[in-house]
Amino acid sequence: MEVIALLRENSTFFLVVVGLFSLLVGSFLNAAIYRIPIMLQQGWREECQELFGGEDNEASSEKFNLFVPRSQCPTCGHMITAIENIPVISYLFLRGKCSSCKTKISIQYPIIEILTALISVFVASKVGFGWQALAALLFTWTLITLSLIDAKTMLLPDNLTIPLMWLGIAVNYQNLFVDLQSSVLGAMIGYMSLWSLFHLFRLLTGKEGMGYGDFKILAAIGAWGGWQILPFTVFASSFLGAIVGITLMLVQGKKESQPIPFGPWLALAGFIGFIWRDEIIQAMSSYYGIN
Repeated sequence: MEVIALLRENSTFFLVVVGLFSLLVGSFLNAAIYRIPIMLQQGWREECQELFGGEDNEASSEKFNLFVPRSQCPTCGHMITAIENIPVISYLFLRGKCSSCKTKISIQYPIIEILTALISVFVASKVGFGWQALAALLFTWTLITLSLIDAKTMLLPDNLTIPLMWLGIAVNYQNLFVDLQSSVLGAMIGYMSLWSLFHLFRLLTGKEGMGYGDFKILAAIGAWGGWQILPFTVFASSFLGAIVGITLMLVQGKKESQPIPFGPWLALAGFIGFIWRDEIIQAMSSYYGIN
């Protein structure tokens, strides 16, 4: 109880604890970003095998999830020890190389750990100590995971987007961030708005402009922040996605038809809308002359 009282009364101590704990969370997110797509592929392969029969040469009897097997070097198979898995510090101590074969370790790992800690401290400073902080951090960590999975694989897993949506409705059952009606409407409008745009675009062009995962992540954002932040989220994410797409076309010579992930921009815009919800709604109301 003394620790809880200290966290509540001493904001500096609270933010330091959040920062240190979030470094550990960032390390876990690294594992999730790598493992969840593999878990999905294994699940799809098993479903296809059950449906069509036959043997799958790629199927593995070894258990594979977020915790098993232990992390190892993909080059030499060296098992990562506990001391080699300390966020950021172990990367610096190892000089960014495997302790066994000296293969370079991706800079992604410390970057995500540091980024997770910095964003988490910012969220905690905005929300303050309490249940709101815990919920907001869970929302933030899930958005980070979804963004990076989508950026790497063009996937937005249902086992993250759907639970995130329902959790948003659950935490708002007692008006933690918004009232329940705004939360439910946010989930409904978030999903149906992009679903409608998807089918209209396909009807007019014969092409698919986005994936179903985009509908679900916007539904989750609406469930957490209410339907009021959805116009800003859609506009801001579309603007960011267009800027990035045009930049990639100019710099890397990407073809216009080559798809780019939309999830990271939805997540970023949704996060901004969630954190600065009141300011954004007030600014939009002032702009459109709504009292």
